[in-house]
Amino acid sequence: MDTSQPLVLTLAPRATPDEVARLCAVLEGAPPADVVCELGGLVHADLAAVDALARLRLAAGRLGHRLTFRGAGAELRLLLDLVGLADLV
Repeated sequence: MDTSQPLVLTLAPRATPDEVARLCAVLEGAPPADVVCELGGLVHADLAAVDALARLRLAAGRLGHRLTFRGAGAELRLLLDLVGLADLV
């Protein structure tokens, strides 16, 4: 696997536990690297999305990845700020 380019993950329009498990499995199968999680397609900024981002950040850190999020909409940013996780995006 080419680690000179970041691994790009794309969060589905709805953040479900199955979606988080799928993305975590991708992280587990990749060597430690920079990872970008694209959030532009996320349709619903809700607590499930917040939970998904927090779980992905924890899993990535545990596996030695450097995870950043890209494309968060205004609603998601406000919600993350409200719950004290604004530093995620």
